[in-house]
Amino acid sequence: MATLQHTIAKPVTVSGKGLHTGKTVTMVFNPAPENHGFRFRRTDLEGQPIVHVDVSNVVDVSRGTTLEENGVRIFTVEHTLAALAGLEIDNVLIDLDNSEPPIMDGSSGAFMDALLTAGVKEQKEERKFFEISESISFEDKEKDATFMAVPADEFKVTVMIDYNSPVLGTQHATLNQISDFKDEISTSRTFCFLHELEHLLKQNLIKGGDLDNAIVVVDRVMNDEEIDHLAKLFNKPKVKIEREGILNNVSLRHSNEPARHKLLDVVGDLALLGMPIKGHIVATKPGHASNVAFAKMIKKQMKEKKSGPMFKYDPNATPLYDTKKIASILPHKPPFLLVDKILSMDQEHVVGLKNVTMNEPFFQGHFPENPVMPGVLQIEAMAQTGGIFALNTVPDPENYWTYFIKIDNVKFKKMVVPGDTLIFELQLLMPIRRGICHMKGIAYVGDQVVTEGELMAQLVKKS
Repeated sequence: MATLQHTIAKPVTVSGKGLHTGKTVTMVFNPAPENHGFRFRRTDLEGQPIVHVDVSNVVDVSRGTTLEENGVRIFTVEHTLAALAGLEIDNVLIDLDNSEPPIMDGSSGAFMDALLTAGVKEQKEERKFFEISESISFEDKEKDATFMAVPADEFKVTVMIDYNSPVLGTQHATLNQISDFKDEISTSRTFCFLHELEHLLKQNLIKGGDLDNAIVVVDRVMNDEEIDHLAKLFNKPKVKIEREGILNNVSLRHSNEPARHKLLDVVGDLALLGMPIKGHIVATKPGHASNVAFAKMIKKQMKEKKSGPMFKYDPNATPLYDTKKIASILPHKPPFLLVDKILSMDQEHVVGLKNVTMNEPFFQGHFPENPVMPGVLQIEAMAQTGGIFALNTVPDPENYWTYFIKIDNVKFKKMVVPGDTLIFELQLLMPIRRGICHMKGIAYVGDQVVTEGELMAQLVKKS
């Protein structure tokens, strides 16, 4: 029986301070349609730009996992993503009115509670997994970290940490099934060593840290004057060092809470893959840098094993739009009407088809002895598919034109020749505003990607 995708039943809000900015931030989890994935939306910036949760968008891992897209950054995303992954949620749009989610108590617990308050809602599309079919290993010699992914029927994680610290010692943590995440892992808080805390303070970071959202491991001898100074920095009347070598700001929730939190971070960082895993992850001394490097290795294998378009074309099925209906919507006419069918369309996706025949007029002059479809015409066909999508967002499409205003990141990966059937899959990258439609398109022949790119067009009303 197929496992279906999930979103949340209604929006839910969480507010608090950002760990490094110290600024109050409001974060709203919103329901999202099937195949949407996780996305952040910066509501404080003009145009409310979208940042997709994807390992390719990671730009910094020094004190957390930072994403950036089109110059817009989101800091410290791992605890938020871990909560979503821990509840097996697939599709959510996350609004932020600042640059990082609130730190809360340094764990994923508050996010889990909020999402459960909203309710987890089953969707209609099947959930897709990346199944580890053979062992994948990774070593980060600089960080002394190792990772291995081995085949398993479900997602499991085992973590070992060792900081050569007499306080922490060597610790292990295990997640045997994702349904255990909430009770076993989600409330485990971040931790740091005292020397790291002092360094971060000097760097003008952790402005939102208040000793209530981290376990502080004391790794050097402190005199009374230094302890009093630390208390003043965090507006505490007094702090002291417990005999276990932990600052008395918090009580441990588990004897191996630091190892459990490192496991939490692994879950959050692997959510950057955009697809849940079936496999057992074994990590030694993980950290954000090595987590992300390992995720990129898995992502590469995912791309190599990806078998064609998400949409499976059935030539016997009735298309959503045939050529006649397409011609009634688009201003293009033969020989410049380059889309034969629209196969599927929803609020954020459209799928089109072009049958490439030897009778195409462009083959008369474009390598007639070795006919190859011009790349610019492949992009034009892709744009016409997107144009159908854009025109369907207005009530009177016959009164609008669609014009290209930008083309980015175009790649031609394989020649398109007579006899090929081109399938175009386009996905909306951000909500349409002021008539601007920004989409990512991929063209396939069979299971092979032949062309991809980002297209931006504007709907303009006819005068």
